[in-house]
Order: sequence, then C-alpha cells, then structure tokens
Amino acid sequence: MGNQTPAAARVPVSTYRLQFNRDFTFAEGRALAGYFDALGVTDVYSAPVLRARAGSVHGYDVIDHSRLNPEVGTDEEFAEFAGELRRRGMGLVMDVVPNHMCVSSPENRWWQDLLENGPSSPYARFFDVDWHPPNPKLQNRVLLPVLGDQYGRVLENQEVRIGYRAGAFQAHYYETQLPVAPRTSTIILSLALDDLRSQLGDAHGDVLELESVLTALRNLPQRTETEASRVRERRRETEVAKRRVARLVRESNEARRAVHDATARVNGVKGDPASFDLLEELLDSQAYRLSYWRVAAEEINYRRFFDINELAAVRVEERPVFTAVHEIIFRLMKRGLVTGLRIDHVDGLLDPEKYLNDLQRECANLLGHGRPAAASAAAAGGATFATDSVANPADESAAIPSAAGAGKGLPCYVVVEKILGHGEELRPEWPVHGTTGYDFANLLNGVFVDTSRAAAVRDFYREFTGSAVNFADLLYESKKLILIVAMSSELHVLTRRLERIAARSRYSRDFTFRSLHDALAELIACFPVYRSYVRRRHTSVGAEDRRLIQSAVRAARRHNPSLSRSLFDFVASVLLLEDPKGIAAHERNERREFVLRFQQLTSPVTAKGLEDTAFYRYYPLASLNEVGGEPDVLGVPLGQFHRANERRQARWPHTMSATSTHDSKRGEDVRARISVLSEIPEEWGAAVGRWREMNRGHKRIGDYAEIPDANEEYLLYQTLVGAWPLDGVGGEEHATFVERIQQYVNKAIKEAKLNTSWINADEDYERAVREFVDAALAAGDDNPFPADFAEFQRLTARCGMLNSLSQTLLKITAPGVPDFYQGTEVWNFSLVDPDNRRPVDYARLRSLLDSLGGAEDSAALAESLVSEPEEGRLKLFVTSRALGFRKARRELFASGDYLPLAASGEQADSAVSFARKSGAGEAIVVAGRFYTRLGVGRDGPLWRGGEGTWGDTVLMLDGRLARGRYRDAFTGAEFEAREAWGVTTLRLAGVLGRLPVALLEPVAR
Repeated sequence: MGNQTPAAARVPVSTYRLQFNRDFTFAEGRALAGYFDALGVTDVYSAPVLRARAGSVHGYDVIDHSRLNPEVGTDEEFAEFAGELRRRGMGLVMDVVPNHMCVSSPENRWWQDLLENGPSSPYARFFDVDWHPPNPKLQNRVLLPVLGDQYGRVLENQEVRIGYRAGAFQAHYYETQLPVAPRTSTIILSLALDDLRSQLGDAHGDVLELESVLTALRNLPQRTETEASRVRERRRETEVAKRRVARLVRESNEARRAVHDATARVNGVKGDPASFDLLEELLDSQAYRLSYWRVAAEEINYRRFFDINELAAVRVEERPVFTAVHEIIFRLMKRGLVTGLRIDHVDGLLDPEKYLNDLQRECANLLGHGRPAAASAAAAGGATFATDSVANPADESAAIPSAAGAGKGLPCYVVVEKILGHGEELRPEWPVHGTTGYDFANLLNGVFVDTSRAAAVRDFYREFTGSAVNFADLLYESKKLILIVAMSSELHVLTRRLERIAARSRYSRDFTFRSLHDALAELIACFPVYRSYVRRRHTSVGAEDRRLIQSAVRAARRHNPSLSRSLFDFVASVLLLEDPKGIAAHERNERREFVLRFQQLTSPVTAKGLEDTAFYRYYPLASLNEVGGEPDVLGVPLGQFHRANERRQARWPHTMSATSTHDSKRGEDVRARISVLSEIPEEWGAAVGRWREMNRGHKRIGDYAEIPDANEEYLLYQTLVGAWPLDGVGGEEHATFVERIQQYVNKAIKEAKLNTSWINADEDYERAVREFVDAALAAGDDNPFPADFAEFQRLTARCGMLNSLSQTLLKITAPGVPDFYQGTEVWNFSLVDPDNRRPVDYARLRSLLDSLGGAEDSAALAESLVSEPEEGRLKLFVTSRALGFRKARRELFASGDYLPLAASGEQADSAVSFARKSGAGEAIVVAGRFYTRLGVGRDGPLWRGGEGTWGDTVLMLDGRLARGRYRDAFTGAEFEAREAWGVTTLRLAGVLGRLPVALLEPVAR
C-alpha cells in the first residue's frame, strides 16, 4: 500500500444477528429495516448468504462461493435489502466461511471436478487432500464415507446405480450424486459398442463414431497427470468426447438403446452377486472410493470441518482459493453493500494472522488504494501456487497495522469467531477489531452466579449424581475420546509427518510410529487452549505460544510417566522451532508444516472434547456450560468483571459483546434463570430430591442402571428451570414443549457419548429417556411433578427476568459492540440448535415496539410494564431505550473511559455499577443482581425497589464524575447526588425504585 492510508472502517454501535434461509429472505429482511432502526440497532449482522446446500437453515454449508443463495433471494433483492439499510444510515456485517465447504451436494462444482479428475483437477489443491495415504487402495483417490452399510452389501442391494445424462455418467446413492470419469466410462461404452455393432454392423456411421470416441477416451491423459499442458488436453478432449456421446445418443435410437442397456447391465441384478462385478470395476476405477461411513474416523484422507464428513476444509492460504472464496464478498464490499465481516472458525485456518492481513489488505485495495492483489492474480490467469503455500511472500513482512489490538486504522470492521481459553487474550498483532463475543457472554453470565454458594452447589451435584468429577481430568479424557473415535485419521496423518521428521536424525530415528502417535495424542489432549499461533516465517516461538506448548508437555508427562521423556522432548523441540544445526531448507519447511498442521488439529479436538462432550457430562450449574465457558468455575467476582472491562476498553473497544448466538448451548434468558439456582442451593436440592422420588416410577431399568441416569436427570431438571414457558405448559402448547425438551435431551445424551452417541446410537436407551420425559411432564391429577415444579420455578422465572434486564443493560453499555441474536429483544427461552433457529414472530415484535413509542410518562410506562412482564415488553423497553441512548452518544461508549463504581450498605453486593466518561459526556450504569437476597419472591409485584429492598445501600461515585442531579433514561426520574465526608453518593432505593436497572446522565445545570 506504500504510504497510502486506507479509509477508516465503519464501526457498528450495535448489531442484530439475522439467520437468513428459505424461510427468512432478503425481502423480509428489507421489510424489517425500519423495525431494526427503531429498536436502536445500527448494523445488521448476517448469517452466511452464499449459495448453500438446498434447504440449509444456517448457511454454513456453502457449495458455491460465486453466487448468493437463491433460496434467500436474488442479487437484486440483496442489493435492495442492503440499500435500505444504507438509506437509514445502517451497516451490514456479513458472516464469511473461509475454512470449509459442503461437499455432499452435486452442485458443488469444485468438489465434483476433483472427484472426476483427481489430482489433475484444477481444484485438487483447493481442498486439503492427502493423495498418498498409507492405504495403497487410496493412492490418488479420495475416501468418501457416505454409505450406510458395508460396501458389498450396498452394491448388491442395488443402492448404488449408474445413470446417464448429457454425454456423461453418474453414480447415484440416494441423494448423493458422483461423477463417473469419462476415461473410465469406456467400461460402459464398450458394452454399448458391442450391442450397436451387432445391430448395425461394423461399417455403420454410428458404430464408427462410438469406436472413435472410445479411442479418444482411452488416450486421455491419466488423472495423475498434473503438468499444465496435459491437464488442459485432458479437460479439452473430455468435453469434446462428452459432446460427441451426447449427440450420438440424441440422434440415434439404436445408440440410445445400446447405452441404456449397457448401463442396466453394469448396474447388476439383485440376487446375482457376479452381476455386480462390472459395477465394482467401474467404481474402483474412479478418483474416489466409496466406503461405509464408520470408516471415516480412521481412514478419511481429506481434512474436514471438525469431524463432519460433509464439510471439507479448503486451503484458503492459497492465493487462488482466497480469491475464489471471497469473490462475492469483495464484490459486495466494493459496492458499499457490505460494511463489515465476521470470520467463521478462524482457528481452523492454517495461518490466521496471515489470512487476516491478506483480508484487510484486500479491503484497503477495494477502497481505492491500488489494484486488488486478488484481481491481479485472477488477471494473470489460472491457479498458480507457490510451493510452500505462501500466496504472496511480500504479505509476510507487510502486516496491516492494528494499533496494538484496538483495530484503529483498519480499512474494514472485522471480528473473528475465536474461543478464548482460561486466561487467554486475543492476539494483539491480529488486524481485527475483536471477537464475536463468547468471552463477554461468559464474563457477564458469571456476574449473576453467587460465588459465595459455589461449594454448596458443587456438593449437592456430587451428592445427587454420586460422582466426584475433576473437570480437568474429564476434559482430558473427552479429548482423548475424540481423537480415538472421531479424528483418529487426522492424528494418523500428523503422526506420519512427524515420523518422517524423526527419521532424518540419528537422535530420533528410533522413535516408532506408535510412540510418536501416543505422544502427539497426549500433547493434544493436554493442550491448555484451543491452539497456538506459530507461523511459517517464524524463526523462534513467542512467549505466549512457548508457555502453552511447555504447559502441554508438562501435563502430558504427568499423565504418562511410562513414556520416554526424550520422546516428549523431541516433539517439543519441533513445536518450539528448535531446529538441528545444519538443517536443509526443505527439512526446515517440513518441520514448519508439521507445526502448522498440529495447530490446526488441537482446535477441533478441543472444541469437540470440551463443547460437545465434557459440557454434556458435567454441569453443577448448567448456565456455565457455554461456548468458551468454564463449568468448574462457579461465578465471576465483581472486581474481575470490572478489570476485564477495563482491559476490553483499552485493548479491544470495538469487539462484539454477545449474550446469545446461533451456537449458544442455551439462550441468555435460559441461563439467567438457571444462575438463580446458585442463590438457593438448599431449596434447589430439596426440590430435586422430591422430583426424583415423584418420577422414579417412570424410569426403566437397563442392563446395569436406571434410565435416565442421575446425571442426565439432573440436567433435565435444570433444563426445565430454564425453558419452562411463562404461561405454563398446559393446553395446546404442551405437546410442543414436551417435544422440544425430548429433542434437547436426546441431543445432550448423544453428545455426552456415555450411554448413546451419534456414531453408535442406542435406540432403546434413547427411547427410554424420551418416555421418561413424556411421563414426567404428563398432564393429569395423578402426576404431581408438573405442579410442584411449576411452583418452584415461579421464583427462578421471576428472578431470571430481572437478571435478564440487568445483563441486557450491562451488555449495551459495557466496552464493546453489543450484539443481539434475533428475537432476544424479548424473553426468549431457546435451547441449543436447532431449537434456537425457530422462526421469529417479527409482526408481534414490531407491534410490541410500536406500543412503547407513544407513552409520554416514562415512569408510568415502566411501572405498568413491571406489573405485566410476561409478554416481553419490559425487556424490549429496556433494550430499545438503552440502545437509543447509546446510539445518541456513540463516542461516549466507543471511546469513553470505563470507571468501576462500588456500592456500600446492607445490599451492596447486589449492585453492579460503572460509569462511562469522555470529556464532558458521562453516563452511570446501575443494575441489580442476586434478587432472592433483595426479597423477590414467587408472589406479589415483580419489583418493589425502594427502602424495603435496598435499605441504606448507596452508590459511591468516582471523583471524576459530575456532582448534582442525574436523570434516568428509562423512567425520566431525577436523583440528587449527596456529598458527605468527601464522598458523593446516590441512594439505590431511589435510583432503582421503579426498575432494577438505571441508566443515568447528569442533568444540565
């Protein structure tokens, strides 16, 4: 970029997440722009909108990066949607999926071309395929674990069929459609030629034409040819042959019949095993190998998104791939229709920092600062790859400035989906504005957990389940399990790389494949965070990455005292870039490639082991089992909350602040309810004990224990606490609610992988659990549980609503960009996906928002909303007023100082408060918590406030704040700050008299 400075990025004041799909289109989004604007949102934050698998409800299964999803709308409709936002001064943040593509759709032309042409495909290096695995049957082939049974059974059951269309043949397995390479179609066409010759004779023109086509196909270059001229020849002659076959079949009845009969013969006859030999020969000659889906864990030879066979990783580190993946994104940005980007699963990338630098550099070019590098590469023609996968060597030394992590000076607003581990910080050198907000969600959620009762919560959980679990050990075992049952193939590939490195030195050549395999498994299972970020160009490892690697090595040694210390020392030396003296350049590159691949593997293993296994096995307080959370750490002390916010303001002032996302394990209002249990562990324990006895008769006795087991039953009761409808479960909604809970529990027990799993489903066990849920929730006088539960849950529901109001205000006013997941502006008791993808009733929400607009007396409106909180207008009121306040004072919240405020008095611990200060502008935020301590009960007004609630509790103001009167943005009420003994205070009995939250600013004198 030289000395040119890119235009500053548009930074949202707030965002609203929309999940586009065929049931919610661009046209519907455009119609709602006025609602989002009136709500106070400044930017819409969109799920992926590129062409995805048919019927996709989330958009992450992209099949074509060159088109928008036609199920969501046309290019014109997208432009109208984005244009409507722009007319209102709003922006659009788009979700980008650079890491993987869906390969189960025949409309993924990249993958289909790879399957047809193997290593000679121009897309062969778009995907991360190991063309030379140990299994000789997979040399230059891709394993496709798509079959529901053993290969031979599937073939002889005629589940795989060959079909003809437009000069080519395809293999069909139910919805799966796979290409038959033209060179191999000679097996079918030879049969057709024999038939045609017998009908028409050797000299007939149709016979001669088909003979000529067969000769051309047999002389095609092999699919292993990668020399450019031979690849072009293969592709050119293939297309010519297809057109000739298509014309012959179209114009000759005899040829058409011959091809049809030959295809039928290849497809075999059910009951005649020998008749399937030709089909087996044809399939064995393809660039792919069909297999039973259970083979995937051990032999799959393409990198996946986690362990999902249908999602293949793409090599976005290659310049042509980078260009192709972002084709639509950059086009929309250049037109000004997209103003920010959210990068999905950044840890899956080979080199996240390089990718982000490339991304920001391209954005700068799009804004007019020079010709885009991607466009230049495309203009040069073809897919030209650097041998070491570095797309642009200059990129490695010319990083985009990120102002020490603040995101200042960046051309595009970019946030990354990055899950931070315990004590981990986002890398300050990354040219981004922050994360998507999992870190904030867990920080904020922890504030509403009563840390003083943590021991009681743990003790009762241990007593009820009969299991004393050490979570660190559980996580270790869960990650080992994932490596064994889901990602052993990836571990084998990585081990082979390490084995080649070990063989190059006399000091390490005696390490066997098995010992290296075991050592790697231990290091991955012990890795303390999702991944490290050593880069290819590094000559030494930074302090943070060195600490992480050494921590993993120490833990692995403790777990495996019988494994040789020298083995771990060797692996550590490779990971720490401690190269032997005199090493050749290609050997150094090989070691660096291993390190990069190691980092790519630790992330999915941690994600699957933690989020999708351990989280479903251990839940003393299930509200803590959230993405990026720590279920063994019960609560966040208030001082820690304030210190974290001060760091956010200093380092990442524009990072997202989320409380619910499409990946949440539980919605924010569900967590707000469950956290109340930390305040009442004795009452909770007594209730769960009663419910166990009430429902004992509904359990089935399995081979060794009751179904469900105690741990699963405990999760069920917590789930009901969080999801129980405000108006109960009677009437028409009963069946719907029961089905939702059954689906959730079924997913939970499968994720736990103890009594059933996705891979080895125990249908009898799952059925017994479904029946238990159904019986426990059955309506009728002979079932005491629902009524007893509903009475208990009234307290958690009421306190949960108040918790939700507090966390909403804190999110909107804390450092960062507050993000709202669709529909969470009112009470929303959704569970994990797909439950949280249910359609949102925007007509109702718009009506509720309109009903709040005409009130002249804000205090009276607030009191009326508190008196009837069930419909959700109370949360909508707090959300819209606070968002409007923030939007009108955007600089105050974007750059203002964060000043923690302390309370004093008998209920001081129940107040959370801070101020935002920038020049003459300031705001004071006050929110309640621990509402059972504040006297909230099952009956009476939801919120009383006043002296009876707060007593003598006062808020002590920072000396940098104004003295005098303050006005509340919610009620319009004014309060006088009092000064005594050199301390200025506000009485919480007044400030939080009508609502449990307040947003104050000084009244102009």
